[in-house]
Amino acid sequence: MADVVLVHGAWHGSWSWRRVVPLLWAAGHRVVTVTLTGLGERAHQLSPAVTLGTHVDDVVTAVRAEECRGAVLVGHSYGGVVVTGAADRLGEEVGALVYVDGVVPLPGESWSTRNPPEVQAARRAAIEDTGVLPAPPPAAFGLTGADADWVARRQTPQPGGVYDDPVSFDLERWLARPRTYVDCTSPALATVGPAKQLVGSQPGWEVVRLETGHDPMVSAPAELAGVLLRVAAR
Repeated sequence: MADVVLVHGAWHGSWSWRRVVPLLWAAGHRVVTVTLTGLGERAHQLSPAVTLGTHVDDVVTAVRAEECRGAVLVGHSYGGVVVTGAADRLGEEVGALVYVDGVVPLPGESWSTRNPPEVQAARRAAIEDTGVLPAPPPAAFGLTGADADWVARRQTPQPGGVYDDPVSFDLERWLARPRTYVDCTSPALATVGPAKQLVGSQPGWEVVRLETGHDPMVSAPAELAGVLLRVAAR
């Protein structure tokens, strides 16, 4: 049995893993889902004071409260930046890292760093205007029909303070960890393209491609669970 810690991406919450969690339970694993401050069922905690550091603290606190050891730490999309910072602080409390179509930073980079300039400008303007990043339509993640409706009902604004907040971590120690990247290719989300390029330039990555959109926990839960189960079994 392994501990599997699931960290959602922007505009999402622990609810987004609902179709994956039972599949991990069925295989005998313990699952910890983390909802980041200001999102999901914690939307009432939305505040200008919420930063990337707040979200890293959320993950560190959850892992330590559950007394995890060698946990598989999973980050979706923006959650990739969060788990990178959290893993640096947690040491042996986590083992393998899984980035689900995730943002992969270098030390000192932020979620915004590898966004195209026009995306940076639009997002910073939205934050300046409202203090948050409004949720995009689920079609942007390749979702349609009932899946799109389900996600649209649950998405919440993203705290603006996380966008340009840099992550600090020891690159050499991070590169020594087992790392898997789940590359969602159909349709591919353009804003995570630079992260995929970075993954291709670094040693030590296992890359698994899923022919689904950016929210595979919604659109392809069995396939995503299969990847997580293989990592957890090692």
